[in-house]
Amino acid sequence: MGYKLWKIAEDLRSDYDWVELSHEMTNDSPVWSGIPEGSVEVAKTVFDWGNPMLECLIQTFKFPGQFGTHIDFPGHFVKDRELSESYSVESMMYPLCVIDITDKVKEDVHYAVKKDDIIAYEKEYGKIPDGAFVALRTDWSKNWPDMDKLSGIAEDGSENFPGWSLEALKYIYEERNAAANGHETLDTDASAEAAKAEDLACERYVLDSGKLQVEVLQNLDKVAPAGALIFVFWPRIKGATGLPVRAVAVTPKK
Repeated sequence: MGYKLWKIAEDLRSDYDWVELSHEMTNDSPVWSGIPEGSVEVAKTVFDWGNPMLECLIQTFKFPGQFGTHIDFPGHFVKDRELSESYSVESMMYPLCVIDITDKVKEDVHYAVKKDDIIAYEKEYGKIPDGAFVALRTDWSKNWPDMDKLSGIAEDGSENFPGWSLEALKYIYEERNAAANGHETLDTDASAEAAKAEDLACERYVLDSGKLQVEVLQNLDKVAPAGALIFVFWPRIKGATGLPVRAVAVTPKK
């Protein structure tokens, strides 16, 4: 007897590449400077081998919701908006579109992806599908886990890194009805855009629109620009504004 989903699983394993999009987290992983000291304590042993009660090992984990590769829910930036429990397992899989602006970032570290960049992508790969996850490839993840490099800290102490622009986000959400966006940087907004707005206006727009985003992705250079799927898994914790995720792409073999 044949089962369709089992056959699909076999095909996905044999005919496609599986790409890890999340960073490994340790006690030394970068965190936003506003997070209080002591907020990260990963894999602390609380029940060790040799205990006469039971021979096993148990650990505890303490970290902010916005830690490592993580998902943000609307209530992170917008008071009284949706938190983790508002999203079901159907929100864990999407068609994946990868917008590559690496060449422009090499010329301008402050580059913010434009609407025209996405239109050019669509001319080559087709229209962004309804409900897509749109990821911005900058190769910024190669700076992990150096916090200063991730933030693009200059001699004057300023932050300098690429990212999204408001016009690009409005295009994918208002004209293409994307479901979520992602990026390799610590923030949604390109640093120059944030400085201009004196706020993380792009991130605020995404979350106020009831959309989801995943920050601090990696390995987008290993994913096809179009035709891949992304799976984003997070623990089922009620009331979370954000949570670390295991994000995986299933992509056509190159």
